[in-house]
Amino acid sequence: MSTIDCPWTAQLLDQGYCIIPDAVPAATIAALAADLDPVFAATPFGQGHFYGYRTKRFGSLLKRSRHAEAITLAPTILAMAEAVLGAACDRIQLNVAQAIEIHPGEVQQFPHRDHDMWNGAKGEHEYLVNVMWPLTPFTADNGATHIYPFSHGADGIAREDPGKPIVAECLPGAAICFLGSTAHGAGANVTSDVRRGLVIGYSLGWLKPYENPWLAYPPEVARHFSPELAALAGYAQHRPNLGNYEGQCPSILLGDEVPDHIGAIDALRPDQEAALADYRKSAEALP
Repeated sequence: MSTIDCPWTAQLLDQGYCIIPDAVPAATIAALAADLDPVFAATPFGQGHFYGYRTKRFGSLLKRSRHAEAITLAPTILAMAEAVLGAACDRIQLNVAQAIEIHPGEVQQFPHRDHDMWNGAKGEHEYLVNVMWPLTPFTADNGATHIYPFSHGADGIAREDPGKPIVAECLPGAAICFLGSTAHGAGANVTSDVRRGLVIGYSLGWLKPYENPWLAYPPEVARHFSPELAALAGYAQHRPNLGNYEGQCPSILLGDEVPDHIGAIDALRPDQEAALADYRKSAEALP
């Protein structure tokens, strides 16, 4: 069965979202949550009508807990993101790795589409796939994400009314997946407990990401990542030659020795490589 025929991918493309139960072991989520406990405690509330005034947020998850890699590279999730986004880019990238803690008294978030952070034409292809990972149970009362089915894609965007939302109630270990064009927003927290979750987002590799990866994970941090994770976090070029360092793949910065002077090396798509090879052959044949 191909990735595009996977029932979760099919539901994501059809309805704009899917909720995968037990996507990673509960023990992994528990260990990740424990690592983030002191960070949540130290982080101040946000400011702004979008971020909320009773909500805490922080990023750079890949350097805050070694367990963040397990959810970021979860095979089913990564394959789904690549299946949805791959037709519109050479490679996907990590767009965001953020923790969110909604406190009692927070109001319902404004319904929005995450692809609106980029001012490009919408509807021809998706810009990103987001995955919410609950660290505490998500319930209708504590701020579980509201998702508007069928609000995605050209047809969904064209509707003035996104319709009635579903409430993404689920337990830690589940993965709440939705497209960048799907309308959604956090619910109000009317309980006496906090609601904690993580959002891991994947976007087209040629976009400017929401979270600046080279500031979040400078070379001295990223060199301890696996090659796959480092590439996803920005240490890879997107052909042709996009995101290079001195004309080479920025992964060169992750080695033990970085040369003082580096020669530029093409990183082109096969069609570009062939066209330029033909051009150079013709140019060399000129008198």
